[in-house]
Amino acid sequence: MKIIVSEKIAQVCPNFVGAAVEAEVKNSLHSDELWNEIKTVEEEFRSRLTTESLKEIPSIAATRAIYKRCGKDPSRYRPASEQLIRRMLQGKELYQIDTLVDLVNLASIVYGYSIGGFDASMIVGDTLTLGIGKANEPYEGIGRGMLNIEGLPVYRDEKGGVGTPTSDNERTKMTIETTHLLVLINGYDGNQQRVEANARYIQELLKKYAFSDGGKIHLYKSKNANSET
Repeated sequence: MKIIVSEKIAQVCPNFVGAAVEAEVKNSLHSDELWNEIKTVEEEFRSRLTTESLKEIPSIAATRAIYKRCGKDPSRYRPASEQLIRRMLQGKELYQIDTLVDLVNLASIVYGYSIGGFDASMIVGDTLTLGIGKANEPYEGIGRGMLNIEGLPVYRDEKGGVGTPTSDNERTKMTIETTHLLVLINGYDGNQQRVEANARYIQELLKKYAFSDGGKIHLYKSKNANSET
């Protein structure tokens, strides 16, 4: 899979860095061990963060800043990482979907990056391009119906949008049948070391909770904006 950062993103975020993890996986409905990890993180975050201070986490603050530069209100269309942490801090239970979705959510919470998790077999073509959403561009967010993605950073395949920091698309979402996974970490803060650490953390979670026997996991790194991975 070739991943391209467009000139439009490079203009609003010249320091963008990203990473991709591709893996052969075996999904499951639930993992008690994974949820024990999630509960530990929940307790730690609730002890030191509030719904206001979480906006100051560098990875979240940078994503919110990019929304504003692209013309989107980050308080109305919150980045997914902020949505998840905010829900925890409000004392609400995180949604339990399946092991792949749950572990990607955990990785997003721990590092604060909005992470796209996709069933790679549903992506059309061999290239994903990160651009900016257009007016009236059709996009069905997972569990959200048709989503107005104008002004949102968006990954597109040959058919259209597949992922934004607010919500991924129904068309390429992970399901219990997913065996070929693609995960994209978006570093609008330009912190390459932290983005790569997030990618390695995802690799560790996959090996513990969703690794396919005899399968492989690959990590790809991007250098900076306006480049290919």
